Amino acid sequence: MKLIRFGVPGAEKPGIATATGNFDVSAFGEDFGEKFFETDGLTRLAQWWEKHAKDCPAVPAGTRLGSAVARPSKIICIGLNYADHAKETNAPIPKEPIVFFKSTSALVGPNDDLIIPRGSQKTDWEVELVVVIGKKASYVEEKDAMDYIAGYCLHNDYSEREFQLERNGQWVKGKSNDTFAPLGPWMATKDEIKDVHNLRLWLTVNGKKMQDGTTANLIFSLPFLVSYLSQFMTLLPGDVISTGTPAGVGLGMNPPVYLKPGDVIELGIDGLGSSKQTAVAYKANNS
Repeated sequence: MKLIRFGVPGAEKPGIATATGNFDVSAFGEDFGEKFFETDGLTRLAQWWEKHAKDCPAVPAGTRLGSAVARPSKIICIGLNYADHAKETNAPIPKEPIVFFKSTSALVGPNDDLIIPRGSQKTDWEVELVVVIGKKASYVEEKDAMDYIAGYCLHNDYSEREFQLERNGQWVKGKSNDTFAPLGPWMATKDEIKDVHNLRLWLTVNGKKMQDGTTANLIFSLPFLVSYLSQFMTLLPGDVISTGTPAGVGLGMNPPVYLKPGDVIELGIDGLGSSKQTAVAYKANNS
């Protein structure tokens, strides 16, 4: 299945994306959040869909999509998880995963505007594969880790490089601004993706290709990451792990290139769809 959430911000409804369009599954009665995943919601929804698909109304074309999953307890990010990205930023290859958090208030829909933060001069892009946790995970062994994954999403891990790197090196400050975590268009369940470690991911700015990589080049695999993180914290159902970005970010260019109002950013991953954000300047009424 491919899960979507649609409608106005803060009042999104659950839906399913299919080859023939998007459909409203509000009658199922649950949003796609922690409780849904914790109570085997994917199985229950699949069974419900088999019986009720014909009764579900179509979602009108052009309807806004929200984040593919409801606000999780944590957005956990992995830094420098592609060797080519580490090289372009003059960073050593990590011996262990670099872990940081992104504020859940940064979460938005896949095609919502990117708001460049007040005072920002160095807002950057990062196409990433996201893992959505399906059940509570604590001290998980790597061989069992895939059993704890519900599915996958497309994510743009926007970063303000001055906030991230030049103000005491506290990455979370450069990662957590409003609109810095567009997620979706959908969450694909594991069975939708044949080989998650062999997916092309790409990003363009104003139509120019900036990133074009493959998850085959991840330094730390998804099972390793889930197991590793579970040694330090309990992963809850619906939690999001953003697994890193390949080369091609603005910071790595010579000279660096950063986003400005009016820029259009498009990105995609095989099997996980594509998204598009337009950069706009911060204003008091758009935050």
